[in-house]
Amino acid sequence: MVTKQFSGSPEDADLRRADSLAREIFSDVANKWAFLIIEALGEGTLRFSELRNAIEGISHKMLTQNLRMLERNGLVERDVHPTVPPRVEYTLTESGQGLRATVDAMCGWTHHYLGHIEAARRRFDA
Repeated sequence: MVTKQFSGSPEDADLRRADSLAREIFSDVANKWAFLIIEALGEGTLRFSELRNAIEGISHKMLTQNLRMLERNGLVERDVHPTVPPRVEYTLTESGQGLRATVDAMCGWTHHYLGHIEAARRRFDA
């Protein structure tokens, strides 16, 4: 995938445009694993194994891919300590903390409307 460079044009920030940088970023971070990683790191710095234990069901591969994507987008910082074996820790950056507010709001929305959504699913599936 070729990454579009931000030129400062309104088209780059328009989520409705297929070729916009904003849509590419949105596509990267708007997935369940990214949200769950951001939520877990919102509590503080974690090692890879701690993150994997905190997010039930995530595979090693998916955690690695999503951490790399979040790091690439400047949302997560990876800190490698020169020990044997190497100790790697992950922390949210300032922009990652900013996104965490949105993730927290989504989590709150989910908890608030969970009963309503379950009822709607039952009606739909009947």
